[in-house]
Amino acid sequence: MEPNLLDRRLLVVTGKGGVGKSTVAAGLALVASQHGKRVLVVDVDAKGTIADRFEAGTIGFKPREVLPGISLMAMDTEASLAEYIRLNLKVPIIGRLGPLARALDFVATAAPGVREILTIGKICWEVRESIEGRADWDLVIVDAAATGHVVAQLGAADAIGELVAVGPVRGQTEWMSELLSDPAVTALNIVTTPEEMPVEETIDLVGRARAELKVPLGVVIVNRVLPELFTRDDEAMFETLADAPVLDQLASAVGPGVPAVMDAARLAVAMRRSRLEHLNRLRDEVDLPTLYLPYLFARSQGRRETAMVAHALAGEMGL
Repeated sequence: MEPNLLDRRLLVVTGKGGVGKSTVAAGLALVASQHGKRVLVVDVDAKGTIADRFEAGTIGFKPREVLPGISLMAMDTEASLAEYIRLNLKVPIIGRLGPLARALDFVATAAPGVREILTIGKICWEVRESIEGRADWDLVIVDAAATGHVVAQLGAADAIGELVAVGPVRGQTEWMSELLSDPAVTALNIVTTPEEMPVEETIDLVGRARAELKVPLGVVIVNRVLPELFTRDDEAMFETLADAPVLDQLASAVGPGVPAVMDAARLAVAMRRSRLEHLNRLRDEVDLPTLYLPYLFARSQGRRETAMVAHALAGEMGL
């Protein structure tokens, strides 16, 4: 893991839907803030998921501090276009864009990559501003699109740069491409779980990223890893205890809940070992540093869960 993950300026976090990428992005932000970093977390899909991880309510395009050192913002392509026009074309924008926004929808439909460049362009602009000392962030963490869409977003600057040979658009996409391709600045990190489809998508994304993108890969984060309750040497004893006569004696001595506990333990062992084959395939086919996060048996999906994930991430990163 060289350079250190938190020493970079832009961490993009992606993964198959449902694997916990928003939770991991929030956990990374909390770890970074605990180590003195000022962090901006960008919710690309603007679904409010990342805000829920901090119990922050509704967030908008303007960054808002939700914890000391952590600010959140939600991506809005219309607002991003308005900001681009104001900063680059020096045209004041009053109210909503109206017809221009409708034109954006038309152009984005006809020319793939336009909407993506507004998203990745805003993110890169925040990173560049922070590097040059004009923004408050030491680190920008992106709760990015799922694996099926993140390649198009991260490759938008290169794609438009290939289409436009000269002019201001070419110049603006060039600095984005340079920033995204710098391994000291940017890392694309993939969250997965030890299950067949998430592992399959992770392997596919790593291959596509290396073939289609110049963005450096960071780490794979395996979420929801079940603990190993028993070693194989314990199995004989476990099976003896699970034998019906012995189980009846235990239930009489300890209480009626013993059979349910034994059934749960057997299920946990079976699930752990069924997932092991997917972890082994991931290790065999993806040559990236891998962090493992435990399955959290917690009801809360707010700050408590984020703190637990941050603690596990810090341990895996040796912090």
